[in-house]
Amino acid sequence: MTHLTGKTVAFLMTDGFEDSEFTEPWKAVTEHGAEALLVSPKTGELEGKNGYRRQVDRQVADVVPDQFDALVLPGGVVNGDNLRTDQDSVDFVRGFFEQHKPVGVICHGPWILIEAGVVDGRTITSWPSLRTDLVNAGARWVDEEVVVDEGLVSSRKPDDLPAFCAKVVEEIAEGKHAEQRA
Repeated sequence: MTHLTGKTVAFLMTDGFEDSEFTEPWKAVTEHGAEALLVSPKTGELEGKNGYRRQVDRQVADVVPDQFDALVLPGGVVNGDNLRTDQDSVDFVRGFFEQHKPVGVICHGPWILIEAGVVDGRTITSWPSLRTDLVNAGARWVDEEVVVDEGLVSSRKPDDLPAFCAKVVEEIAEGKHAEQRA
């Protein structure tokens, strides 16, 4: 399976990420031929909430969306909460929407989408506790396993990972989506 060969996918996260929401999408995109890079506001090694560790490849302040074909935002309460307060991360995320590139987000990951101002008018799902935040930001929140809205792929929780990973791979393979917007 190599239909993502030549594509580069950024995984934006920091400590406290939901381990499986990082490892499973990473495995899916790399098994399909993409190069994946862990991007973070931090340097060194990150630790997931269940102890998975991974070395940061690039600091978010040192990269731009132009260097990537897609973005994946794993969940985790601590991860999601910390990323949304980092301006470089918020700007990085917004850039993918401005460039109409696919974005996959799961669980608590959508918090940064609210900060980036990219959910108004979009249909999205998330961990249920983010529902009010997303609705207040103008999104149409639905309780579904996976939702695709013009290149934005969202899911609720680790149980949704098989469907999430399949749709993330599909959207990356399709490339830019004209209706993906900031």
